[in-house]
Amino acid sequence: MGPGLFWNFPSKTSCTVPQSLLQTMLLSRMAGMKDQQFTEEKPLLPESRGQETEMENCDTFVATGDWKEHDIETPYGMLHVVIRGAPKGNKPAILTYHDVGLNHKLCFNTFFHNEDMEEITKHFVVCHVDAPGQHIGAPQMPQGYQYPTMDQLAGMLPSVVQHFGFKSIVGIGVGAGAYILAKFALIFPDLVEGLVLLNIDPNGKGWIDWAATKLSGLTSALPDTVLAHLFSQEELMNNTEIVQNYRQQINNTVNQFNLQLFWNMYNSRRDLEMNRSGTVLNAKTLRCPAMLVVGDNAPAEEGVVECNSKLDPTHTTFLKMADSGGMPQITQPGKLTEAFKYFLQGMGYIAYMKDRRMSGGPVPSASMTRLARSRTASLTSAGSVDGSRNRACTQSDSSEGVGQVSHTMEVSC
Repeated sequence: MGPGLFWNFPSKTSCTVPQSLLQTMLLSRMAGMKDQQFTEEKPLLPESRGQETEMENCDTFVATGDWKEHDIETPYGMLHVVIRGAPKGNKPAILTYHDVGLNHKLCFNTFFHNEDMEEITKHFVVCHVDAPGQHIGAPQMPQGYQYPTMDQLAGMLPSVVQHFGFKSIVGIGVGAGAYILAKFALIFPDLVEGLVLLNIDPNGKGWIDWAATKLSGLTSALPDTVLAHLFSQEELMNNTEIVQNYRQQINNTVNQFNLQLFWNMYNSRRDLEMNRSGTVLNAKTLRCPAMLVVGDNAPAEEGVVECNSKLDPTHTTFLKMADSGGMPQITQPGKLTEAFKYFLQGMGYIAYMKDRRMSGGPVPSASMTRLARSRTASLTSAGSVDGSRNRACTQSDSSEGVGQVSHTMEVSC
């Protein structure tokens, strides 16, 4: 099986799905997330519905190199932010938050420099947030500095939204950044229209995990400890080129004292207080569409599955990416970009065009069809309604698979 994607699909069988049917099912699922609210109100392009216009004809493009750095004062300290573009009407900004051990460049450069991703971001203001003291060239925090808690890091973001005049955001977070953005969405739901959360772990560390982390910190250098958080065991054992590169980058571009403070605070986090509606009294969960992403055999796999069980299945997409290791945005940026396009389309921000090769139904522009042409593609539905499961089960396509229970189905095309 080649590189591909896995999506939750409530089926007890595995099957081979034709390409045209796969695309139709994908578009139907994603467009159904919030089409009634967004399709008419906030189209990506200033054109009438149904008009056959490619995205490239849009006159709202922004120069790709026009990045500006800002230091923004917040109630909990200064934030370093890098932004491109300006708010456009009621469209949300794309706001990113990186994982611990990284900064916006190390975490997102590969993803946002992908050709297809730049096709998307030309139509949105993009805002990269660096956690305090983590950006390249950041001065060392003074001795005795109290690093903001995870709740306080989330509480810094409204200052960013207000400073730039954003109406709302679509957040993309990885690891610690995913936790922070989810917390932000729980506290300020009206400011968040959608979330793409990679490697999110909604659980705080118990005493055993806390002790193991402390012991690891005593016996291993900080970069090696962080690498075990970022990459799969297979990647670490093979000492791949990407692991070597990130070991060097973490050593040389991130202030180690500041990194230790952020690492300690992340490992002191509390549980995200989320529960699927109806499971507990006064349950609170994300109100916006969310796409949860994790690589195969990634350290965060179990946490992402747990997070999926706490979210509304009608607004949640679970995406497991094959052959991507612990950092899908680095190892599979093209496939993640395609998934992000479908996600935005479901929110009403991707323009449609008619494909004359099909029956006249609306489909996205040509670049949107590449995911469906992959050897292994993905389907999503209402998700895993079985919230009590411990792990997602994967079943490969085979004739012997009929009748076996599976919460995740691999679809080959």
